[in-house]
Amino acid sequence: MQQIIVDVDISPDEWIKLYEGTATDVHTTARDGRSVRFPARILSRFYLKDGIRGSFRIFFDDAGKFTSIERL
Repeated sequence: MQQIIVDVDISPDEWIKLYEGTATDVHTTARDGRSVRFPARILSRFYLKDGIRGSFRIFFDDAGKFTSIERL
């Protein structure tokens, strides 16, 4: 299983766009410098009234398919 660590800072206004489907993916840079794109829906359980902020470890299989996420 592979993993990547990302730092995310999504405001409530940005999250509404993601939640409503106006935008569907989060684009960010991983701590190791890789450009990362993943479905916003994997962050939904971490949403708070001030948006989503924090560091996350995303796990994916050898084919690059998402398996799980955890807040660091």
